[in-house]
Amino acid sequence: TTEIYTLSLHDALPIYGMSVEIISADHQNKPDIGSNITRQWYDVDGVNAILDVPTSSVALAVADITAENNGVFLISGAGSTALTREQCRPTSVHWTYDTASLANGTGAALTNAGGKKWFFMTADYAFGHSLEENTSAVVKANGGEVVGQVNVPFPNQDFSSFLLQAQGSGADVIGLANAGGDTVNSIKQASEFGITQAGQKLAALLMFTNDVHALGVQTAQGLSLTEAFYWDQNDETRAWSDRFMEAHGAMPNMVQAGVYSSTMAYLAAVKELGSAEDGKAIVDKMKAMDIEDPDRKSTRLNSSHQYYL
Repeated sequence: TTEIYTLSLHDALPIYGMSVEIISADHQNKPDIGSNITRQWYDVDGVNAILDVPTSSVALAVADITAENNGVFLISGAGSTALTREQCRPTSVHWTYDTASLANGTGAALTNAGGKKWFFMTADYAFGHSLEENTSAVVKANGGEVVGQVNVPFPNQDFSSFLLQAQGSGADVIGLANAGGDTVNSIKQASEFGITQAGQKLAALLMFTNDVHALGVQTAQGLSLTEAFYWDQNDETRAWSDRFMEAHGAMPNMVQAGVYSSTMAYLAAVKELGSAEDGKAIVDKMKAMDIEDPDRKSTRLNSSHQYYL
């Protein structure tokens, strides 16, 4: 979805002895809409923290406004490394994944397995360009080369012309630097064109386990992807995921697990401080605490304000 969520500590669920109100809004993948929502929440509605925010261009805007208002921004759905590099903010935590982690996972694995020539189909916004840049660097560092690239309008429904360019490039691997419905649709259309059947591999550079179910087993055959959380990884992830399944009717993906983990860490820090008013103090407290989540125990936020499940 394109929803963003806030926590405002009054009027609703008792967690850690507090009352918590959860509200949401749809930013429609548009930074101006996301910015307007964020300003409304901080200036008028008195929110304390904003969670998730898929779409990096929106998240970058939310990070700046959150810093101006000394709130807290816990990022799970956006991936651009700008959020932890040139636009890192002391009130933000990049929690679940970023484009560098995805690139190192999928890019290195496929290049080292023989996929030396890459062609990128890149969603034409901050996330897509960051993912292509990071993956290209990993491919080259592992002895591969980039033989071509095409920017694809985001969001998009028809990938046929872009897939034909990729097919004719002579690439071993077609890197899909996109996400969500764009990833699912481009993989479906690649299958219809017989691209993978002819020997080229698809690298889904951001893909979730539930996307595999949306594609179906036959269409998803041979895909490579990297996730920061997998429900069947160990006893702890299975136990937590069973609880999620009971509530939602499906196993969680990494963003859902990341939103849960970051929210619980945030609430633990607020409880320790006794206040939700000072966002920087809350993030500093989170960095000083052991993080407990469904995957790892006693993990700390690192110096770049970034954390992976």
